[in-house]
Amino acid sequence: MSDMFDIVVIGGGPGGYTAAAKAASLGGQVALVEKAKLGGTCLNQGCIPTKTLLKSTEVLETVKKSKDFGIEVGSPQVSLAKLLERKQTVIKRLNTGVEFLMKNNKVTVLAGTGKITGANEVTVDTAEGQRVLQAKKIIIATGSQPASLPGLEVDGEKIINSNQALELAKIPAHLLIIGGGAIGVEFASIFNKLGSKVTLVEAFNRILPFADEEASNALKQLMGREKITILTDTKVTEVTTAADGLVVKMETPKGQKEVQADQILVAVGRRPNLDNIIAAEMELATERGRVVVNSKMETSIPGIYAIGDVTGGILLAHVASAEGIVAAVNAMGGHKEIDYRVVPSCIYTSPELACVGVTEEQAKNQGIDVVVGKSQFTGSGKALAMGENKGLVKIIAEAATGKILGVHIVGPQATSLIAEAALAIKLGATVEDVAETIHAHPSLPETIMEAAEQAVQLMTAK
Repeated sequence: MSDMFDIVVIGGGPGGYTAAAKAASLGGQVALVEKAKLGGTCLNQGCIPTKTLLKSTEVLETVKKSKDFGIEVGSPQVSLAKLLERKQTVIKRLNTGVEFLMKNNKVTVLAGTGKITGANEVTVDTAEGQRVLQAKKIIIATGSQPASLPGLEVDGEKIINSNQALELAKIPAHLLIIGGGAIGVEFASIFNKLGSKVTLVEAFNRILPFADEEASNALKQLMGREKITILTDTKVTEVTTAADGLVVKMETPKGQKEVQADQILVAVGRRPNLDNIIAAEMELATERGRVVVNSKMETSIPGIYAIGDVTGGILLAHVASAEGIVAAVNAMGGHKEIDYRVVPSCIYTSPELACVGVTEEQAKNQGIDVVVGKSQFTGSGKALAMGENKGLVKIIAEAATGKILGVHIVGPQATSLIAEAALAIKLGATVEDVAETIHAHPSLPETIMEAAEQAVQLMTAK
């Protein structure tokens, strides 16, 4: 059986389904191939389920602190089964939403495993048999999967990955997490609030190496106050099984350290899903296991595009979606390039961390003379009223012009506040622009305004 399409997209995650919808809106006949559930990792094993669980832990913390707000309640109890049930309800609803989006855009959705078997051909293995699709253009959007550590094999029981951490039937008494990136710190926050003793191990000299160092250190300090043990510059050297769990040996800056844990969560990043995606005789350029693309999301093979995690770039759902739009426009004969200058990164810990633009270190390494404005949430009336007055806003601006280059936030609702900063950078705004913009009072965004005001004062002093 053979079918003709303008575009065939392999992979139904945020990048894939966005690309499919965009191409269809431009008049294309589009097929979307997905071997599991629509929504990809983000919807089914990543962004959405983790944020759903994080919300549950926020509610738990609010109940625990209710006396501080003048509310008397009994001692809260965690029902892990109900937490997981709510998570699945949210996922299912969003799955249905993506299905409707595809149907509304008249995208043909095929459940199966797709493989590029020719320059204009995708062979799909479905439950009903093999189906061969002919395509004028092809978009690879196969995503990624949890990376592993050599010598520390994931067994799904004692040693788990991020996918399996979302399905645990029991909260571990002591969870050791390897990896201090976004995945590791978010799970550290989740399980700490659910009652686990959490030890977080990071080989680098600080957690969240991509973030501004001051912001990263601020979050580490605040997580430490929540009784999360964070060991940086530390590597796990050996794991052995004992009668009461696992014995983990580590090399730390202070020498050998040994701890016992019930489970280990390996959260050392993700690797692109490239296995058996394209016929061996088709020479698709890759580098360190990722597909090489240009600013138009074109691969080395004319007519074939790649987007999202499979390219090994910025592994964020909103980046994959943006790349999907670029690829779809170009595949449909348009001309569009990706712009990575303004990509917000959001870490959903407690408190949250969010950033956009350059760090202070990056600006200085580029030889840019900068001013740095800061404001603490301790001075925010709204944050105090919320009972969440920890953290800061840091704005990095060009000293000569005041143009905003980077914004880094640690504090309440940082992942929402960062939108103002992203827009400011996108529009080329200055700290004076932000400082002179009237912000509602009391509100959390006032803290951004106050950081901008300080930057203006520093510029004036120079």
